[in-house]
Amino acid sequence: MNIPRSSFPRIVIIGGGFAGIALAKKLRNKKAQVVLLDKHNYHNFQPLMYQVATGGLEPDSIAYPIRKVVQEHNDFYFRLADVKEIDAKKNRIIADIGELKYDYLVLATGSKTNFFGNKEMERNCMAMKTIPQSLNIRSLILENFEQALLTNDIEERNSLMNFVLVGGGPTGVELAGALAEMKKAILPKDYPDLDVRKMEINLIQSGDRILNTMSEHASKKAEEFLVKLGVSVWKNVRVTGYDSKTVSTNSDLSFDSATVIWTAGVQGALIGGLDANSLIERAERIKVNQYSQVEGYDTIFAIGDIAVMALEDFPQGHPMMAQPAMQQGRHLADNLVRLLNKKEMIPFEYKDKGSMATIGRNKAVVDLPKYHFSGVFAWFVWMFVHLFSLIGFKNKAVVFLNWVYNYIRFDREARLIIRPYKKKQIASFTSDEI
Repeated sequence: MNIPRSSFPRIVIIGGGFAGIALAKKLRNKKAQVVLLDKHNYHNFQPLMYQVATGGLEPDSIAYPIRKVVQEHNDFYFRLADVKEIDAKKNRIIADIGELKYDYLVLATGSKTNFFGNKEMERNCMAMKTIPQSLNIRSLILENFEQALLTNDIEERNSLMNFVLVGGGPTGVELAGALAEMKKAILPKDYPDLDVRKMEINLIQSGDRILNTMSEHASKKAEEFLVKLGVSVWKNVRVTGYDSKTVSTNSDLSFDSATVIWTAGVQGALIGGLDANSLIERAERIKVNQYSQVEGYDTIFAIGDIAVMALEDFPQGHPMMAQPAMQQGRHLADNLVRLLNKKEMIPFEYKDKGSMATIGRNKAVVDLPKYHFSGVFAWFVWMFVHLFSLIGFKNKAVVFLNWVYNYIRFDREARLIIRPYKKKQIASFTSDEI
């Protein structure tokens, strides 16, 4: 990997997400050589990816170059790499660009979409965990309407305009709200010769309420907002299959849809090589102690979505969200410095700052430790928090200007098919139907 030798201990961080970036920033100019590895050369602000998928923002406004984050750090190196395996016995990692020794290793690889073993769903559904996937969804949404204009088959047209979202968590709820706003204010102007009123948005949740990680107040208000926007919310319904045409469920319900977006679950983005006793098999996450050390290892740590720190208040680990990841990253940086100075580490303590979700224009729900509120004020709080959390002044400015413009004009100008996406099975039409 062409990393120079150093008299300082080498800390290798795998992953440039919220946890990895927080850790890297806090380790700035400490007495350690820091190496950050990631598959991409940018940090992706995942909470706003649904706006990329629905044409509200361009992808470069929610991404930030990793090298720019660390360019003023001494003895700090970034490499574009896909890490394949951890060799804990030899204190090294094996990647597609070579091997690298470490003194301390930190896994901050985040999460990926979890289809719970359903290969048919994995093959035919759209996922939204990366920026390229968001761009694929944006292209497919717009291509569906272009295709709907060209077919005389009513069933095919309805299928092209029927969107099924599987999973009623924050991503599914926010995406459903964004699609509903497109239906209401944008698509009728873009496609005046198409009856956009026939567009359906179905949100399917296997549990008895959406946003089930938030308060009951937030769940109830979010559902009310979605229904008012025209979204059909189906609860206690589990999707069992999708053959690229029809969505089947565990009930009598079925949906004919050309687009199914899966937001029903995530699992850890695991790297091979760790002892099986350190892993939670079903979710592919790594067990860590209160110092973020991987069980069974003294020099390997895990933070963020990949890690499960089972405590009395969080028996299943902390929420797989940005705040716990960033707090764990900053705390581990302090502990690593303490280790380098031969001091004892301090246990991690999560400070719950609340959770929130937006359902659309002037509609959001916010859960704070002592307060729960919704509506316009919650929407402004949601915007402020997300704007403040973006990395880089330019990104903050661009997103803010886009939001102001979109609010005033009720428009989303990033609805561009820059990179066409074609599903494997697309209904054809004859030249006579054009």
